[in-house]
Amino acid sequence: MKFRWLWTLGLLGAAVALAREPQAARSPSPTEEPANAFGPGEQAIYRVHYLGMTAGTATVTVGTEINQWGKGVLPIISIAASDPKLVFYPIRDRFVTYWDPVTARSIGSELFADENGKKRRQRIRLDHQAGSATVVKQKDGQEPQESTHEIQPGTADVAAATFLMRSQKLFDGAEFNVPIFTGAKSFVMRARVEGRMTLKTPVGEREVYKIRTQTDFSGKFQSKSPMFAYLTTDPTHVPVRIEAEFLLGNVVAELTSYQGGRALAVR
Repeated sequence: MKFRWLWTLGLLGAAVALAREPQAARSPSPTEEPANAFGPGEQAIYRVHYLGMTAGTATVTVGTEINQWGKGVLPIISIAASDPKLVFYPIRDRFVTYWDPVTARSIGSELFADENGKKRRQRIRLDHQAGSATVVKQKDGQEPQESTHEIQPGTADVAAATFLMRSQKLFDGAEFNVPIFTGAKSFVMRARVEGRMTLKTPVGEREVYKIRTQTDFSGKFQSKSPMFAYLTTDPTHVPVRIEAEFLLGNVVAELTSYQGGRALAVR
């Protein structure tokens, strides 16, 4: 079981994003600025269930600003770990997306995968101006393989999609499209805010936006029905629950711990 994809799709992908140009029946006022939803030091921990049992945890942390490819970025670090009981397929993966707070988008990502004793690495550098992505893949003990791909304007990686969404002024009825590049495949994710509700969660009751998401994943990760993400209605827009039904089974991710970050200085 590819646990990395379960938590990536279920937790990060389903909380899909905004496009640079929202395709909405209604749109925010032109004078509205994106909310300062997150900053360095923020950490969210999720418990991931697969087919009704605890499969593992996902921890998402916003790091302190660093320099990457000549830009000042915030590293957003997602760590997936399988439950210790799942000794038949131990997982310890780390995915880092490099978030540019000036342009509110990712400039690339790195994956460090350790799955059942097999290690591999993938680095993606997004050149938004040139409309291209450079991908370097390397399996343990093998030489790195590099390739170049065309990307659409506003392309994001899967992890950055959540933070793009959180940065927006959400409202009932809003619809968004965003192009996604995984390192091998490009597709458009579509989301619609279906309304507000009060949801009981492991961290207490929260007022949330219910967001329906459509993806173009294929194979065993093809969705049998729309995926749903629940983001808080406060300015942080923290995802508190994700629900997805793939051909290989149901996945639910629930927020179990949250620590806010510090505000970013306006540039």
